Amino acid sequence: MTSRIEKVHAREVFDSRGKPTVEVEVTCAGARPGRAIVPSGASTGRFEAVELRDRGEARLDGTGVRQAVKNVQTEIAAALVGCDADDQAEVDRRLIELDGTPQKSRLGANAILGTSLAVAYAAAEARGFAPVHRFREIWQSVVGPTEEIQDKERTSGLGRGMLLPLPMVNMISGGLHAGRQLEFQDFLILPVGAESYSQAFEWIVTVYRRLGQVLSKRGHEGVLVGDEGGYGPKLRTNEEAIEIVVEAIDAAGLHPGDDVSIGLDVASTHFFDAANNTYLLPSVSPKPLVAEQLIDLLERWIERYPIISLEDPLAEDDWTGWREITERLSGGVQLIGDDLFVTNQARLRQGIEQQVGNSVLIKLNQIGTLTETLETLKLAINSGYWPVVSARSGESEDTTIADLVVATGAGQLKVGSVARSERLAKYNQLLRLEESLGNDAGYLGGEIFAQ
Repeated sequence: MTSRIEKVHAREVFDSRGKPTVEVEVTCAGARPGRAIVPSGASTGRFEAVELRDRGEARLDGTGVRQAVKNVQTEIAAALVGCDADDQAEVDRRLIELDGTPQKSRLGANAILGTSLAVAYAAAEARGFAPVHRFREIWQSVVGPTEEIQDKERTSGLGRGMLLPLPMVNMISGGLHAGRQLEFQDFLILPVGAESYSQAFEWIVTVYRRLGQVLSKRGHEGVLVGDEGGYGPKLRTNEEAIEIVVEAIDAAGLHPGDDVSIGLDVASTHFFDAANNTYLLPSVSPKPLVAEQLIDLLERWIERYPIISLEDPLAEDDWTGWREITERLSGGVQLIGDDLFVTNQARLRQGIEQQVGNSVLIKLNQIGTLTETLETLKLAINSGYWPVVSARSGESEDTTIADLVVATGAGQLKVGSVARSERLAKYNQLLRLEESLGNDAGYLGGEIFAQ
């Protein structure tokens, strides 16, 4: 068995925010090690898998991950040495059973995910495969024959063949990603009119540059950036941020709406008052807003600006509000559940049954294993929900999600902006894949939303 696991090793490394995270290496017989680094989020949903940190220690303010590293090198290594790295589903099943908790809190989702991904890379190394082809194999094992991808009109074309993704890219940061200068977390663009990934990325870079110029011309900060590389200016309102992004699209010689559209990551859980079931938006109203008023506000902006995507427009516990916004806006806007669904099949099934949202953010570390991530992705596509593979605010040079989004044909990728290397590592990997895969990978771009 050429893919027999011989060694499992882990170490503490650091992410793009200078916080400790877990790197795992898995080595198969006679092959180079496969390696993966685990990302970490600042804006985390309550239902996410739990990363293990060395709480209570003085070292690194209690953010260290030495216990998670130790768990990989002891319990996890003992369980996996001798196993077949080619059997990803069995490896992930063992990891889940070994932890034994609903949110992977005993061994740590960071320890488990790092191992899960490193196993996939180790299998690729053992067989001389590029990672994208190994992820493709694993995806096909999850979905079975292509006939098992159900023919839903909204997600037609997704999940079948390899696809370069439509990038959803952060331009202006607020919320927890930029010191709460604005209530909303991300103001993004989607180059829906581009005919290829490389053209889409060129447009993004041009708009980003023009945005810096527009901000400076208006007397705002046009250089400093937030956690994900978006500009972090001190603006008066969320709507002003939208106006400035539209101006930057125009300044780039592109047409707002036809060429480049706008997405908002509202991240509303972070300004939701659960005790009173209201939303606190001082820049909009001195009084708390009920869900209907927040939806009214978003609907007015959709009519006024080329907004086609809203992420977490209502809080993770506000199912009533989510039902209302889905009834009112799902016909023309992508409504993404992030904190709501946390890449969890059970949460997504609940949303599907209640007809809530029409899209799901896919984050590996929200659920904690590669297999579970792909099962949620399959459920989304088969249920007519657009999947958006996503990075976290705490990232690294690891390029897993670039290979994964292409291999699965998910269609959309949200990484962050174009000003920090941990983001560019993913974008540059996609340029390599576009070149190396050629006609073996298609590109739907904005046609995803025409279905």
